[in-house]
Amino acid sequence: MIQVVWFKRDLRIEDHAPLAAAASAGPVLPLYVAEPEYWHLPDVSARQWITQRAALDELSQSLAVLGAPLIVRVGNIVEILERIYSTVGIARLLAHEETGNLWTFKRDIAVRAFCKRCKIPFQEFSQTGVLRGTGARDQWAAHFGRFTSAPLTKMPERLVAVPQAKIAALPMLETLGLQEDGCLEPQLGTRQAALGLLDSFLDGRGANYRRGMSSPLSGATACSRLSVPLATGAVSVREVLQRLYAARRPLVDAPPTARAVPVTALDSLIARLHWRSHFTQKLESEPELEVRSFHPAHQGARTTTAPDDPMLNAWATGQSGIPFIDACMRSLIATGWLNFRMRAMVQSFASYHLGLDWRVSGERLARLFSDYEPGIHWPQVQMQSGQTGINTPRIYNPVKQGRDQDPDGRFTRQWVPELARVPLAVLQTPWLATGAELASYPQPIVEPETAARLAKDRLTALRRSAGYREAALEVLKKHGSRKRQSDRKAPSGRLVRRIVPPLPSDQLSLQFADQESSTN
Repeated sequence: MIQVVWFKRDLRIEDHAPLAAAASAGPVLPLYVAEPEYWHLPDVSARQWITQRAALDELSQSLAVLGAPLIVRVGNIVEILERIYSTVGIARLLAHEETGNLWTFKRDIAVRAFCKRCKIPFQEFSQTGVLRGTGARDQWAAHFGRFTSAPLTKMPERLVAVPQAKIAALPMLETLGLQEDGCLEPQLGTRQAALGLLDSFLDGRGANYRRGMSSPLSGATACSRLSVPLATGAVSVREVLQRLYAARRPLVDAPPTARAVPVTALDSLIARLHWRSHFTQKLESEPELEVRSFHPAHQGARTTTAPDDPMLNAWATGQSGIPFIDACMRSLIATGWLNFRMRAMVQSFASYHLGLDWRVSGERLARLFSDYEPGIHWPQVQMQSGQTGINTPRIYNPVKQGRDQDPDGRFTRQWVPELARVPLAVLQTPWLATGAELASYPQPIVEPETAARLAKDRLTALRRSAGYREAALEVLKKHGSRKRQSDRKAPSGRLVRRIVPPLPSDQLSLQFADQESSTN
C-alpha cells in the first residue's frame, strides 16, 4: 500500500517533514485537492487561487524531478481519499497541520474521522511552530524556539511513484467557480519568488525596512514581501528565520558602512516572523474567534452589517470620499497587497468611523489579500476593531495618516486620479476644495473627526460597563503575550531574551491611542 502526502498550505519539497517521512517508507502519492466548496467561501477569492496555482505548478515540476508527480484532484477531500483507499489502498496519510478558517478546521475533523473509520494512520506535522489544542498557549514560545532552531528537514533524493495514479491538470478559475476579481498585478507565491525576495532584501532592498514599512508607497519596496510565498507554504517560516539568523551573524561585526542592510532591519523582520506565529496561535487555540469577538461585552454589543450595506461597499471599493482610505483600498484591489500599517488603518476606519461589523468588513478584506492567512487575519481584524478588550484602541486619523505617510500626495494621486487637480494642501480633505477641482470624486460618507469622537464615546462606555475588566483579564490570561521563562540560544548563536515582547502596561487601561499619532 501507499503513503499519501496531502499538500495544503505547504507547497514545497524543501523542509517538508511529511514528504520526507513518506519517502522513506515506500511508494508515495503526492496529493493536492482543489475543493470547490472552499473556493466558494466569502473570505477566499480568485487572486488567492492565482497565487496558489503558480506555487502548485512549481511544486508539480519539483515532484516530477524526484520521480512522483503531483496528483491533482477537484472535489471533496474525504470522497477522493475514499476512492484512493478503495482502488490502491492507503498505508498512511501524512500532512502538515494547517491553521485555516473554520471550514478547513471542520474539513480536517472529517478527514480524521475517515482515517479512524478505515484504520488509516494519519500523521500530522507542525510547520509554523504553532501548537494544537486549547491549552497550548503557555507552551507556545518555548515550542516555537525549539521548532525554528531545529535543522531543516532534508529533501528526499527520490520518490517511488504510484503508477496507477493518473495525472490531471491544475484547474482553471472557471472550474472552481471563480471569476477575475480585478487584481492587475498578482504576486506569485512560488519558492523561486520567495528566494529572490529574500536575496534582494539581504542585498540592500531591506536597508530602509524599519522606516519604509509604514508608508504604502515605500513599503511596497522596503517590506520583505514574503507574506505571499509564506501563505502558500512555498517556503517555510523556519527556513526564512534560519536564513536571516545566518545573514545577521557576520553583520554584527562588520562596520556599518560595509553592511548592505542594518542589523536592526533583520531584527525587525525576525520579530515580525515570530509575531506571525504568535497571532496564528491565537486562532489555533480558539478557532471560534473567526466569528466571535474575543471579549464577551464586544460580542454582545455587535451590530449586524448587511453584505450590501452602502457604507460597506463604498469603503470596500475605494469610494468612501476619504482620499487616503480610498487610495489604500484601490491599491489593494489592484495588487492584492498592502503594508501592515495601512491594513490596520483601513480596518480601524471600517469598524470605528463607519461602525461596520468586523466580521463582514474582515471578509471583504480577506478576499482582497493575496496573502490571506486566517490565523493572522482574524486576530488582527479583531485587534484593529477594538474587540479584544486587552489592547489600547487605535482609532487612526485617515487625514493625518495621508499627510504623514504620503506627504507629497504621490500615492493618493496615483490611485485616486479624480483628485489630480486638487492642491496638496487639501488633497486629504477634498471637501474643502472647489467643486471644479473634485471632478467625479464622491463626498465623504462620514466626517472623520466627528465619526472618531462618536466611536470613542461608544467604546469608552462599553469598557466602563460592569464586569468588563474581569472578562478582559480572562482574555489576557488566554491570549496575552508570554515572556520566555529562560533564555536559550537562537539559531544564530546569540541569546534571545524573549520570543514575544512583554505586555504593554496599558493593555487593561481605558486610555486610547492618540488619534493623531497612533502607530502599529
